[in-house]
Amino acid sequence: MRSARTARGPLAAAIAVVLGLPGMVWPAAVVGQAAPSFTLPDTHGAQRALADFRGKIVVLEWLNHDCPFVRKHYDSGNMQRLQAKHTARGVVWLSIVSSAPGKQGWVSAEQANELSARKGAKATAVLLDPEGTVGRLYGAKTTPHMFVIDAAGTVVYAGAIDDRPSTDPDDVAGARNHVDAALDDLTAGRPVSVATTNPYGCSVKY
Repeated sequence: MRSARTARGPLAAAIAVVLGLPGMVWPAAVVGQAAPSFTLPDTHGAQRALADFRGKIVVLEWLNHDCPFVRKHYDSGNMQRLQAKHTARGVVWLSIVSSAPGKQGWVSAEQANELSARKGAKATAVLLDPEGTVGRLYGAKTTPHMFVIDAAGTVVYAGAIDDRPSTDPDDVAGARNHVDAALDDLTAGRPVSVATTNPYGCSVKY
């Protein structure tokens, strides 16, 4: 029998997700393919399964409030405006915290709720992923790292929130917001014009 270090292909990817082996390549959500299923607790103790939102557009936002790239979008109000605009249209917005305990960005449920209230976040829910299982399943690399899933459960956008990879809040105004554009395309019944970009931000603190 092959060892986990010498296995290849889907088996190796599955082993890597479970064991977190060094040197292994994480799987990732792929544009044009079905979004990987998952269930995570939210900050109010409810279990949230992606399958529960079938038939709705879903945004996944990887979140770390200690990251200066995330602060750029929250301190400027950009992320909250985006959340409010699209949740009002029926989009489900799930912010996911995959920071491990003891690492930057980890929060308890109570701390996450306090941050959401203080910053005026408008996400549908904040999900806690302290073991990094879902982050690795999606190949989430940065905070923020954004994914948009259509009503059929297909990933239609993956990458950066916008085209200005800086920590400067002044850059928000002149940026092309890829997530906003993708959601506008979807709600208008158009194909997503820009489906993949390179994410930028702080590394996810697995």
